[in-house]
Amino acid sequence: MASRPKNTASQRTLVWFRGKDLRVTDHAPLRSAIEAGEVVPLFVLDPYFFAPKRAQQLPHRMQFLLESLAALQKNIEHLGSRLLLVAGKSVDVVPRLARELNITRVVAQRWTEPFGRERDRRVAEALTTAVPFTLFDGETLMSPETVRNGSGQPFSVFTPFARALRRELPEVKPLPAPKTLPPLPADVRLESAQLPSLADLGITENPGLQRGGERAARERLREFLDSAAAHYDSRRDRMDLPGTSRLSADLKFGTLSVRSVWAAVTGSAPKAQRALEVYTNELLWREFTHASLWDRPQLLTQPFRPDFADFPWTEDQAGWEAWVSGHTGFPVVDASARQLLAEGFVHNRARMISASFLTKHLLVHYKQGEAHYMKYLTDGDWAQNNAGWQWSAGCGTDAQPYFRVFNPTLQGEKFDPNGDYVRRYVPELAKLPAKFIHRPAEAPAKVLEAAGVKLGETYPEPVVDHAMARDRFLKIAESHLKGRGARDGG
Repeated sequence: MASRPKNTASQRTLVWFRGKDLRVTDHAPLRSAIEAGEVVPLFVLDPYFFAPKRAQQLPHRMQFLLESLAALQKNIEHLGSRLLLVAGKSVDVVPRLARELNITRVVAQRWTEPFGRERDRRVAEALTTAVPFTLFDGETLMSPETVRNGSGQPFSVFTPFARALRRELPEVKPLPAPKTLPPLPADVRLESAQLPSLADLGITENPGLQRGGERAARERLREFLDSAAAHYDSRRDRMDLPGTSRLSADLKFGTLSVRSVWAAVTGSAPKAQRALEVYTNELLWREFTHASLWDRPQLLTQPFRPDFADFPWTEDQAGWEAWVSGHTGFPVVDASARQLLAEGFVHNRARMISASFLTKHLLVHYKQGEAHYMKYLTDGDWAQNNAGWQWSAGCGTDAQPYFRVFNPTLQGEKFDPNGDYVRRYVPELAKLPAKFIHRPAEAPAKVLEAAGVKLGETYPEPVVDHAMARDRFLKIAESHLKGRGARDGG
C-alpha cells in the first residue's frame, strides 16, 4: 500500500512494460515518466501468457521472454529502481495498483493486435478519468493508422505503402537510455513476485534458441552492421549463408526498437547503400503488416480476399504430420520444419517455400501452418506471421498470385546451391552430392548407397508429386475463384 505523494506537483507514473518493449533505450513511456516525477515500473504476469498450459503453447517465445525480462530487471536495478512483477489479469491488476499505490498516471506502449487493443480499452475504462492512461507509439516507425493512400484509405499493396511511408517518415532519432532512474517511492512497499522459471511453467529449455535481452539484441545489431549488412541485397535469400540480421525476435519483443534499428542501418556506411535500402524495405514490410492488421483486425481470423473464405482446403493428416516433422521427401521443406523445432527460427526464403508447399501442394488450410509457426517461432509476431501465411496461400494483402506455386526442388537448388542448409538440418542426406541433395528421389541407386540413404527407410519418398500437386491446386483454385466470381456477380 502507499500514501499520497507529499509533492503534489510531481506525477507518480506507473510504467507498464508489456512484453513488446523489454528495453530501457528508446522507450517513450519510460522517458515520459522520468520527466514527470516518480516512476513505478511494472510487469504483469498475466495468465493469458503465463498460465502453464498457455505458456506451453508458446515455449520458444516464453524462453526468450523470460530471459529478456530477467535482463530488463537487471537493467532497471542498475539504473536505481526496481521492476515490480505482479501476477494476475492485467485488466484487474493495473487499475488495482493504480488505486493502492496512488498512481496519478499510467503509461505504456500500445499494441496493434485487436486483443491488445481490447485489453487497453478495458484498463482505460477501469482507471476512469481520474488516472489518465496514455499509450505511446514504439512498436512501429509510424502510427499504424497514419499512412493512407490518395483517397484516405488503407493501402492494400505494399509497394505504394512503402513509398508513402518513406516520403512521410520524419527523421528518426531514438531516445537514449536514461543514465539513472528515480528509486521507487519510499511508501511503495509492494512485494514483487518471483519471475517464473521455464521449469515452473513446464517448459524444457531449448539451448538452440537465440539469447534474449537488450544487450544480446544490441550485439546482434552490431554484428549485422559489421558483416551481413553490406551484402544483404545479394545474400538475404541464401538459406546456406548467414546473410540476414536475425533481429526479428528482438523487434517482436522490443529488446530493440524498430526506430533504433532504422537509425543504425540508415546511418551506416554509404558503400552498402543498395544493400541497406533492401533491408529497410523489409522493415517497411513489417510496418505494412502492422498497419494492415490495425485497419483490418479481422485478418487474424479471416482471409483478406473474401473469395478465399470458403476455399476447399483438405484434411490431409498424413501430409500434415510429414510437413510438421520434416519428413515430406522434399529436402528444403524438411530442413525448414526441423530448423523451426530446433531453433525457433526459419529462414525467410524457407518459410515461403514451406508455406507454399503446405497450402498448395498439400491443400492444407493456411491457418494450420500459421498456428504451428506461432507455437514454435521465437519471433512469432501476429501481424507478420499472419501476413506471411496469407501471402503464401494467395489470399492476403499484396498476396502472390494464387497461380504461383513454388517448386521446392528448384528453390532449393537456387538458394541452397551446395545443399549446406539441407545438410545442416537433414543430416541423413549429408553425404549426398550437391547434384542430388535437393532431389534424392532422382539419385541413382549407387549414389544413394554411397551416401547411406535408403529411400523409404532412412529418408522418405516424396509425399506428393510436384507436377501433379501443382496442377491439382491450380484446377481447384481456378474453379473455386471462378465460381465465387459468378456468385458474387463478378
